Amino acid sequence: MGLIKALLNSAVGTLEETWKDYFVCDSLGDNVLMVKGVKRGKGGSGEVITNGSGIVVNEGQCALIVDEGRVLEVAAEPGNYTFDTSASPSVFDGGFEGIKNTFKDMIGRFTYGGEVNKTQRVYYVNTKEIFGNMYGTATPIPFRIIDRNVGLDVEMPIRCNGEYSFRIVNPLVFYQNVVGNKADYYTKENLASIMKAEMLTALQPAFAVIASEGVRYSEVPAHVDRLAQAMQDKLQEKWTNARGIAFASIAVNSVSMNEEDEKKLRDLQFSAVNRDANMANATIIQATADAMRDAAKNENGAMTGIMGVNMMNMTGSQTATAFRNANPTPQAPQETSWTCPKCGAQVTGNFCSVCGEPKPAQSFCPHCGKPVTPGANFCPSCGKQLG
Repeated sequence: MGLIKALLNSAVGTLEETWKDYFVCDSLGDNVLMVKGVKRGKGGSGEVITNGSGIVVNEGQCALIVDEGRVLEVAAEPGNYTFDTSASPSVFDGGFEGIKNTFKDMIGRFTYGGEVNKTQRVYYVNTKEIFGNMYGTATPIPFRIIDRNVGLDVEMPIRCNGEYSFRIVNPLVFYQNVVGNKADYYTKENLASIMKAEMLTALQPAFAVIASEGVRYSEVPAHVDRLAQAMQDKLQEKWTNARGIAFASIAVNSVSMNEEDEKKLRDLQFSAVNRDANMANATIIQATADAMRDAAKNENGAMTGIMGVNMMNMTGSQTATAFRNANPTPQAPQETSWTCPKCGAQVTGNFCSVCGEPKPAQSFCPHCGKPVTPGANFCPSCGKQLG
């Protein structure tokens, strides 16, 4: 038995006269993921599909013909189809990745043939993007904050909320592993709780992915496309492979951090900036200037204020000295002098500044191996006579 595609653009009303009866699903609500097709026509049980019956598939739908709980036919392309018991099992995948492979795997397990006098149904699966799924972090989740400019790498708790969407990308897997042989319909409310929990579980590692790329927590709303891709990667196994559902998009309303943690982050960033000795000295100078301005306004007299400034200057001087000791200024290497063998002048450089004689090549003592002045008779290190 199989589906034969009828006149794609023909009106349903025209084909009613040809078909014994037909199945149709006029529309699927935003919260309906699967619904049983309504049988219309010349009568008969709605649990048996007679030979020559018509099946209508609209945009955003995938029709599954089910016999005793087993999927026999698939039509994910919009159009009109005729059910023919003499045809081979068929699949119209409509470009959905994975449907054909899944169907081939299932077809090998079942046998077909002749008229079927068993319970048969047509189910319509909603393949449109499903919106209106709200989320929010009940408790703060860690967000890794990386600032390579100041060498900062810490985790801070944040809260976020927004909305996400998903879509059914493999109706066969969805029917097999999630829905089963439901009598009437299946809505997203049946999955809302587990999907939200899994979505929030995947949110933390997805945040880690975009944080490692240098995205600040306050910039997350501007990188929702990258965040959605990271979410897809994290939910691939649980959602797509196991349920035939793909994470589609995410919208972030707000990302926030409480005031105490916000202040802690600013302090960490400020401390990280002051790891540089020049920045630390600049901070001390700025603080001293502010203190001197405040000293002039001291109610107990300017002298009292100046004494406080002097004490602060002593502390600041000690701090600056500590920074200089921790970050010493590299000294330029000093050039060694040598004795000109021609005129005897003590000079530096590669040529004698008195007579122009070039600097002789370095000589070494044959006894101790220490360097000696060219032309010397004795080694200044071991005292032995040179050859």
